[in-house]
Amino acid sequence: MSELAGSAPGMNDVAGDDTLVPIPKQKLSRSALSWILHQGTRDPYVILITIYVFAPYFSRVLVGDPVKGQAVVADISTVYGVLTAILAPILGASIERFGPRKPFMGLILAIMVPVLFALWFASPGGLSVSLVGLALIVLGVAYNCGDVLNNSLLARSAAPGQEPVLSGLGYAAANGLSVSLLIFVMWAFVLPGIVPWSFVPASPLLGLSQADHEPSRIVGPLAATVMLLGAIPFFLWTRDAPRTGVSLVAAVKEGVKLIADTFGNLKGHADVAKFLGARMLYCDGMTALLIFGGLFAAGLMKWGELEMLAYGISLSIFGVLGGLIAPWFDKTLGPRRAIQLEVGICILVLLGTLGMGREKILYFWTWDAATHPAVWNGPLFRTLPELIYLGLGLLIAVFVTAQYASSRTLLVRLAPADRMAAFFGLFSLSGTATMWLGSLLVALATKIFDSQVAGFIPIAGLLALGLVGLFTVKGGGRE
Repeated sequence: MSELAGSAPGMNDVAGDDTLVPIPKQKLSRSALSWILHQGTRDPYVILITIYVFAPYFSRVLVGDPVKGQAVVADISTVYGVLTAILAPILGASIERFGPRKPFMGLILAIMVPVLFALWFASPGGLSVSLVGLALIVLGVAYNCGDVLNNSLLARSAAPGQEPVLSGLGYAAANGLSVSLLIFVMWAFVLPGIVPWSFVPASPLLGLSQADHEPSRIVGPLAATVMLLGAIPFFLWTRDAPRTGVSLVAAVKEGVKLIADTFGNLKGHADVAKFLGARMLYCDGMTALLIFGGLFAAGLMKWGELEMLAYGISLSIFGVLGGLIAPWFDKTLGPRRAIQLEVGICILVLLGTLGMGREKILYFWTWDAATHPAVWNGPLFRTLPELIYLGLGLLIAVFVTAQYASSRTLLVRLAPADRMAAFFGLFSLSGTATMWLGSLLVALATKIFDSQVAGFIPIAGLLALGLVGLFTVKGGGRE
């Protein structure tokens, strides 16, 4: 995308009406590819830390109880959800007036990388649960603010009309890289000594101790290293916004005014407002589903490190499929109807998972492992309930990832081009403003009923309310 002299700060070359510019035939530029790689190397933090590896370890080992651990993680999510809801829209609007995003992205890296390395010391007898919780809050706020900065460069980093491709490929790259990292952790640190396979090391690499849960703790430094490496091409080649000459203090003041003006003008952008309101609900449900999905699987199915790694690998592989099919859904159905389809399927599958257990299939069928032979003789997922639960999780992975990509595309279709970063601030707000509410509801339901299953019922309710809200949005149809 070419920078136009004299353009208003934050002006993006995207279509201003309901129809996107047709996707050009030229190849993605180095700027676009660097943006995709940056997106891809940021998101393994989510997969490794908040979902499949570190969070279940935090809940199961450091907290010491899956049900109590789910409630503690919900409290942590509530705190950084509130902080993000305050900071993200101000950041989005202020950076629009200031101009360059990269200096602030450098600050985000300077915060996240050391804190991720510090998670290595989160062992029993090491960092306390409170300190680890504080670290997770800092990481959550920093990551979400980084998302505002990165998303605001989506349209700027590529040619007009390539936004859906970049959005989908960014998530596909993230899931693909996450799969590779999960496989590496399993091969290098978890499988050694458990299986006699010739291609698996005889003992964990780097001398890691499985008894001390070091494979679960190493993912912090691993995520930090990958994030740092992926940022190098981003800082070198991804197109940044030019400096406006406005000081940082003045930019913040003008940004606050812009936020007020944006909210004041939402009546003139009714469909954007309706979409952001609906997304506030369904994305809160999706976020809660991701945050607690690993904890839920580990507690309900009583899975350990090996099973959780394999579960994460499987879901991340299918998440790549979600990132790849989202552009096709957007083009065939239009991004609005694509999101409706994706959210609707997630609701149905989630309801199915709530009826699962190690000795139960879809609410009504009991399963006694003592009277039923193993489905296969592998080292994990040997029973029918485990395989069915895995299958349901794979479906959720596909459509959760597709929903994130389609939602970002729909905002580009609906929002005014000259305030794209400000509306991406509101976009982040819509995804995090009520995250504290979703986490709070999960925590309350888990504590009141002393049940992980009960804690997930509010998630289904949030998804359903968001789905209903999408039917009030006009625009975002087929190209």
